[in-house]
Amino acid sequence: MHPLRHVRRPVLRAVIGLLCAAPAIAQPPPQPVLGEYTPADIAYGARLYDAQCTTCHGANGDGVGGVDLRSGRFRNAVSDQDLARVITNGIPATGMLGFKFDAAELTGVIAYLRNMNSFDRESVKTGDAARGRSVFEGRGGCTRCHRVGTQGPRTAPDLSDIGAVRSAGSLLRSLTDPSSQMMPINRPVRVVTRDGTVLNGRRLNEDTYTVQLIDDRERLVSLNKADLREFTISTTSPMPSYKNTLNADEMADVVAYLLSLKGPVMR
Repeated sequence: MHPLRHVRRPVLRAVIGLLCAAPAIAQPPPQPVLGEYTPADIAYGARLYDAQCTTCHGANGDGVGGVDLRSGRFRNAVSDQDLARVITNGIPATGMLGFKFDAAELTGVIAYLRNMNSFDRESVKTGDAARGRSVFEGRGGCTRCHRVGTQGPRTAPDLSDIGAVRSAGSLLRSLTDPSSQMMPINRPVRVVTRDGTVLNGRRLNEDTYTVQLIDDRERLVSLNKADLREFTISTTSPMPSYKNTLNADEMADVVAYLLSLKGPVMR
């Protein structure tokens, strides 16, 4: 027997009334689309748009009939996730094809589309990858810790494909405030074993019982946590800030170089 059959009719009507009057489950508000994109991402997206999108959409975003990208309103997209889906998959039965952008490129294109109407190309300095490489390998001293391709040490994270996984804005923040962009798995660690041996290095992997790291002599080390006297994870990056070392043009050049590092990503 249905459980509500034992309830008196007035009570039953009241319960049904409450259920019918209950408000619908609140939907999350639309994702904000203004004021959350860095100038570096917007500038990078503008370059990608010029190279990939102007053939159909035109420089001003109005090259396709009935479509005005500068308006900030899109027929098939509301949120940034919607835009990512349309850009990646295209729109069936139309001339809009999908693009195989990596994460950094997708972030840049969306940032530009969201700010296309107000973006002043003259206000943002776009970098030069060749000059950026010179700074990276020279005055910046980045190759003392970072590896690119087959060159450089492994004491710091390998940057061979950093341009495919980090946005322009994230890379710029890494140069000015390294700790804010440090991936948890790459945090520096200090280990003291039961016999007093001290190891300093970078965490590569960790589970409940073990931790793997690369020490400051580039040795791969796997340790059982039960054998450790001390295991300390730092939240401060050993990388120096370049905020007062490189000027704005040099920063833009280094970011452009890092964005060009796509590693083994298929293009």
